[in-house]
Amino acid sequence: MYTALTIAGSDSSGGAGIQADIKTMTAHGVYAMSAIAALTAQNTTGVYDIMEVTPNFLEKQLDCIFTDIFPDSVKIGMTASQKLIEVIADRLTKYHAVHIVVDPVMVSTSGARLIDEAAIDTLKNRLLPLAELITPNIPETEVLSGRSINTAEEMEEAAKWLQARFGCNVLIKGGHRTNTANDVLCIGGKLHWFFGQHIDNPNTHGTGCTLSSAIASNLAKGLSLKESVQNAKDYLSGALAAMLDLGAGSGPLDHMHNLRQS
Repeated sequence: MYTALTIAGSDSSGGAGIQADIKTMTAHGVYAMSAIAALTAQNTTGVYDIMEVTPNFLEKQLDCIFTDIFPDSVKIGMTASQKLIEVIADRLTKYHAVHIVVDPVMVSTSGARLIDEAAIDTLKNRLLPLAELITPNIPETEVLSGRSINTAEEMEEAAKWLQARFGCNVLIKGGHRTNTANDVLCIGGKLHWFFGQHIDNPNTHGTGCTLSSAIASNLAKGLSLKESVQNAKDYLSGALAAMLDLGAGSGPLDHMHNLRQS
C-alpha cells in the first residue's frame, strides 16, 4: 500500500483542503494521512473563519506520522503563519521526507486571503527549496516572482525564474487570467506544456488542492513527475466533467468519479 501525507487546513464543507486531499488520495488507491494546520469555517460561498493549531501540536502530529507510517509523498497546502511553516520545514528536513509537493495557497477560490505577509518570506526561504514540485496558479506565481503574468510566454519566463530561484520544479496553472486549462511545467530549466480541455463548469472549489494531491499520489506510486502531472490533470478534468452541483456558490468536485465509472 502506497502512502501519502497532506499538511493543510480542514474545510468544513468537504470540498477543499484536507478533505479534498484525502478523497483524492483515496481515489488514487493511496493510503492518506493528514496533519491539520488549521480549522476553517467555510462553504461554497466563502471562508468565514480560520483557527490555526499551535506550532507544538502540528509538530506532534508530524512526529506521530513520520515515526510510524512513513509517507511515500507529502502534499502541503494552506499554511497560514510563519511559525507553522517553520515547524513543517524543520520536520520535513529532520525525517528526510520525499516527493514533497507544495501548493502555495494564498487566496481561496472565493477570494479570501489565507496567508499573512510574514509567512510568505518563510514559505520562500524555508519550504519551497525542500519541494520536488510547487504548483502555483497565476496570482500566486505573481506574488512569488514579483512579476505580472498575462500570456503563455510570461508563464514560461516565470516558471524558469521560480525554478532557478528556489531550486524546485515548477508547475504554473493557467486557469487564471489566461482562461485555459493549459499548464507549464519547468524541470531543470526545460519547459513542458500540458494542454487540457477547458470545461465550462462554475463549480471549481478545491481544484488546486485536488490537482496537487493527485500529483503527490502518483509520485507516491513511483510515477515520473511528467507522468504524475499528466495523470493528475486527467483526473481533475474527469472530476470537473462529472458536473457535480452542490451548494449556493462555487461548488466542490466529484472526487470519486473514476470509482463510479469503473
